[in-house]
Amino acid sequence: MPNAKNQDTLVKIKQDLEGVSAVWVVDYCGLTVKEIQALRTQIREAGASLKVYKNTLMHIALAENELPTLDDMLEGPSAFVFAGEDVAAAAKAVKTFAKTNQNLEIKGGLMDGAAVSAAEVEAIASLPSREELLAQIAGAISGVARGLAVSLNGVSSGLAQVTKAVADQKAAA
Repeated sequence: MPNAKNQDTLVKIKQDLEGVSAVWVVDYCGLTVKEIQALRTQIREAGASLKVYKNTLMHIALAENELPTLDDMLEGPSAFVFAGEDVAAAAKAVKTFAKTNQNLEIKGGLMDGAAVSAAEVEAIASLPSREELLAQIAGAISGVARGLAVSLNGVSSGLAQVTKAVADQKAAA
């Protein structure tokens, strides 16, 4: 039977798991306190949070929530990035920090109830953000509308030119 402190931590982990789209598991061994603070800041700006829990407690919480237990990732020191709405932004924050600091290693994670590998997390990080995707869609719609307007204008101006040419022909004859 876990002690009271572990039971409280288990409740916190379950609460963290409830409102997230994804959880990234990272190895933070070798990071200084200053570097961890910088990482937390970057992750917070991306709309996510970084928390350190015991691997065994995380395993229990995942099992009780009927999620994959991530046994292969829950070895050694682990920190957990709980991503909110924008999963790609949280993954980008972790990947960007890992590029500049060799001590941070992405182990993998959990997204939409399925385990994902470290390579998949990095692939997610390379996706454009939600805002960029919306801008691309708006640009595509705008381009189609502009093309339609030009085409419709071309039909009416072509008709006007043909009518003028016929009128000029009749006036010359």
